[in-house]
Amino acid sequence: MSQQLFTPSVQHTLDLIGIFVFAISGALLAVRKNFDVFGMAVLAEVTALGGGLLRDVVIGAVPPAAFTDLGYFITPMFATLLVFFLHPQVERIQVGVNVFDAAGLGLFCVAGTTKAYAYGLGLTASAALGLGTAVGGGVLRDVLANEVPSLLRWDRDLYAVPAIVGATMVALCLHYDALTPFTSGLAVVTAFVLRLLAMRYHWRAPRAWHRRSTVREVED
Repeated sequence: MSQQLFTPSVQHTLDLIGIFVFAISGALLAVRKNFDVFGMAVLAEVTALGGGLLRDVVIGAVPPAAFTDLGYFITPMFATLLVFFLHPQVERIQVGVNVFDAAGLGLFCVAGTTKAYAYGLGLTASAALGLGTAVGGGVLRDVLANEVPSLLRWDRDLYAVPAIVGATMVALCLHYDALTPFTSGLAVVTAFVLRLLAMRYHWRAPRAWHRRSTVREVED
């Protein structure tokens, strides 16, 4: 069951890349909110590590990986410094950042699901924690920045759904004893491609049926 998609060194590198990109999104939001450098660092750390911390605490993998691997903790600091000095340039390559963010989403939803299952959780709970690993940091980031989490906003392109699909694919593979490096990679790619398509075509989740007939629009 616990076959890894990549060797430990490659997996570690991919984790750091995902953490770095998530941290950039947190630091950029801090800039838009006019936070100081400390606030930037806090949002970067929370965005990058929040989902993994949530997962590790729930499954009892303590101390969490974020506190046992210095690279996990320092990488968001590098992202903070980059955004602090070069945020106009980083904003201009936002499309590229979004692509890497989509890749991180795919990797983290799969890694979160397999780790939760390895620690004894059931399939449904494992998939839920896979989703939490992928999107938890972004939710915490938005809450700290006093914004409605993007995860819950109808006017944002699908983000949670691709992670749900990836985590569910892993859970089904676990159920049928078919989790291999190939099927794990397929789940990662599926979540990644779905997120890219959602950004390209602005796919959004539906709101309540016939809501306009009974509910007055609430402005932000």
